[in-house]
Amino acid sequence: MSRADLDKDPHDVAAMFDGVARRYDLTNTVLTAGQDRRWRRLTREALGLRPGERVLDLAAGTAVSTVELSRSGAWCVAADFSLGMLRAGAHRDVPKVAADALHLPFRDRSFDAVTISFGLRNVADPDVALAELARVTRPGGRLVVCEFGRPTVAPFRAAYYTGLATVLPAVARRVSSNPEAYAYLGESIRDWSPQPELAVRIGRAGWERVAWRDLALGAVALHRAFRKY
Repeated sequence: MSRADLDKDPHDVAAMFDGVARRYDLTNTVLTAGQDRRWRRLTREALGLRPGERVLDLAAGTAVSTVELSRSGAWCVAADFSLGMLRAGAHRDVPKVAADALHLPFRDRSFDAVTISFGLRNVADPDVALAELARVTRPGGRLVVCEFGRPTVAPFRAAYYTGLATVLPAVARRVSSNPEAYAYLGESIRDWSPQPELAVRIGRAGWERVAWRDLALGAVALHRAFRKY
């Protein structure tokens, strides 16, 4: 697996996710000690969804996050560029669309809210993806990005990065259908923008009132913003 930089080849990344799709949900739950369920709930709550609203869940994977969003009564569509992930979630009763984050197949102002969880850092050009999300969102609509962040406590940060290099691959070898992929995923987390930097990038892409909430001592963060009028 090559080094995870920000010039990611979309075909390689899609193929990687195809390879982990079969046991992706189980692996996530094991690696996060079940916190993935809480993060999905908090993402739904941060979006402030109302019944009848239209919501795009980008990089939805197997659509487990989309099912959580739909509990609000909103109409939610799962979009992902990995066909393997969408197939693995075929049993989930939500609409699914194969989509490239850099060229979303939706009209301008199609959605009341949009979200992307743990997928933005894997996009070849995150800034273009953020702008595309803004394009398909109505003015005043909401964005929530749930993504890995930079831990805020130094001792925990050191232990966390050590765990990404050692513990994550070891656990993945036991539960993942493609454990080699988790070496890439761990490195992509270490290389990703810290919270203040990501907030600036979101603001430059057509969003305003950008704020974030740290979870797990900053190892994960929820960024929320509103589409500019």
